Amino acid sequence: MGPWLWLAALAVLLALPAVLSGYVVTIFILIFFYGFLGQAWNIVGGYTGQLSVGHAAFVGIGGYTAAMLSIEAGLTPWIGMFIGGALAAVLGAIIAYLGFRFGLRGFYFVLLTVAFAEVCRILASNIDAIGGALGLYITFTGNPRQFQFQDQRAYYYVALALMMAATGVVAVIERRRFGIYLTAIREDEAACEALGVNTFKYKMLAMLVSSFLTGIGGTFYAYYLFSLQPSTVFGIPLSVEIIIRPIVGGAGTLLGPILGSFILTPLGELSRSYFGQGGMYGVHLIAYGVLLIAVVLFLPHGAYPYLTRLFGGRPRA
Repeated sequence: MGPWLWLAALAVLLALPAVLSGYVVTIFILIFFYGFLGQAWNIVGGYTGQLSVGHAAFVGIGGYTAAMLSIEAGLTPWIGMFIGGALAAVLGAIIAYLGFRFGLRGFYFVLLTVAFAEVCRILASNIDAIGGALGLYITFTGNPRQFQFQDQRAYYYVALALMMAATGVVAVIERRRFGIYLTAIREDEAACEALGVNTFKYKMLAMLVSSFLTGIGGTFYAYYLFSLQPSTVFGIPLSVEIIIRPIVGGAGTLLGPILGSFILTPLGELSRSYFGQGGMYGVHLIAYGVLLIAVVLFLPHGAYPYLTRLFGGRPRA
């Protein structure tokens, strides 16, 4: 995509809330938010090839941190979100050190990330100071300083800014030696080590950046829904929602997570609304699953690489 096409697409997205209904704006908010989370995961899961199924833990850490700092210390979430991101990065560093230092790969690394997410869920469920199993509820004030808005179009623009910022970070990484090393590690880690690349260092850095961005997203999650439940925010389903976007769109590509979010999020929301009527609850999951099966069978590298080849280009990564 050339710069003018990027600017045109951005201008359209900026103007859309003026002509869209409230329900459609809500869907776009979710598209941007999951696109942001998918882009953050893409750094460690797509480019580096380290499959983390515990990224929900970083969302929870970021959300709880910003909410508690606001409730107990009066700190605005606009600052608390970066503190939450930093704490999520600390957790990411611990997970990465244990995993990468001891050479855990594949399913073993998956189990490690899942285990840490479950530990966080159990701890949050048993600490009464942060709401315990009932969760933490945030009082709505409508004060923008508290990351709260009367008009949901404000959430639209914040979510769009988050997605664009994460995409910018990934674009910078992709163009630097850092990104080249990450892709090389994904393709053949042993060969990289033989050539003198410090694979442990670069995998650690990838996890730090990925967990920090995901932790920032936790603040948006908390103040968009005004509640944090341990079973939801630290649960495996949220991690799956995060990773499935880049997998469907094209993991390890710049626009894959965004395209995946544009495909899956409306499908999930619209099918849930349609099939949820008349007692057909859960049928939307069938439609969701059929699409995923089709992508795995016919588009194993994701939708974005396929579309790029179809229109005569090549993926960015």
